[in-house]
Amino acid sequence: MPLGLYAVSALVVGYFVHQAESGNRGLEAKRALKIQAYGLKQELTAAKADRAIWEHRVALLRSEQIDRDLLEERARIVLGRVHANDVVIINP
Repeated sequence: MPLGLYAVSALVVGYFVHQAESGNRGLEAKRALKIQAYGLKQELTAAKADRAIWEHRVALLRSEQIDRDLLEERARIVLGRVHANDVVIINP
């Protein structure tokens, strides 16, 4: 009788050890979640940096901060227009 009890106990303990290692909430799952969390943190850091860049660009477009001369100069470059008083030098 005690030998059977030891065998059943060993099987139960073995089952729980196996589940602790490779079950849905085991150590392997924990490692996979840590890897996924690290990737998501990297993605979040990149998104925050991108957002900071865009917030800076939007802040430059606010009316109280725009330098009208720089805005006009940039608009001329983008649109390909010149002012009547501008001197245009064409490089061959």
